Amino acid sequence: MSCEILVLYYSRHGATHGMARQIAHGIESVSDCRARLRTVPAVSEVSEAVAAPVPAEGPPYAELADLAQCQGLILGSPTRFGNMASALKHFLDQTTSEWLSGALTDKPAAVFTSTGSLHGGQETTLLSMMLPLLHHGMLITGLPYHEAALMRTTTGGTPYGASHLAGADADRAVDEDEAQLCQALGRRVANAARRLQSDTDAWL
Repeated sequence: MSCEILVLYYSRHGATHGMARQIAHGIESVSDCRARLRTVPAVSEVSEAVAAPVPAEGPPYAELADLAQCQGLILGSPTRFGNMASALKHFLDQTTSEWLSGALTDKPAAVFTSTGSLHGGQETTLLSMMLPLLHHGMLITGLPYHEAALMRTTTGGTPYGASHLAGADADRAVDEDEAQLCQALGRRVANAARRLQSDTDAWL
């Protein structure tokens, strides 16, 4: 049985999108697993503004059905004062029906972020994204220290999830260590989803 992992993220200048692509590579390195990349529209400060139904470029906007259809979820956002971006929070705030139905319960999940400065709130942002996932009953997956890049990196990477230093102008590309950790996070969630699928099938 195939396994699909939803990589759901918001990216303003492309740094978080670059991480999402590396995470997708990690997911798809696992047999019978594929990544479903989805983004969310920006939240406008003008109340009359409405985003186009299809983004001009990149993956399509997420729908709530994507949550029910996935076997795992990896959530990503740039930092906003040590917290997730409002666009991603706005999407998650609409998931009451999924919470009531248990659509995400017992599915593996992970988080990732990018920052403009080295101490720009990477870990607090990752923790902020975990909170709604815990309320949904998801199984949080981090990065273990046997990942060599976690001890080697000088820019991004935490046991709470993958991170990236994008720089003040968001022009610093994901480096080799950061990419390895993004891919490792994708593999971990995909492997966890596959094991959970196997356990469920064994009980049926």
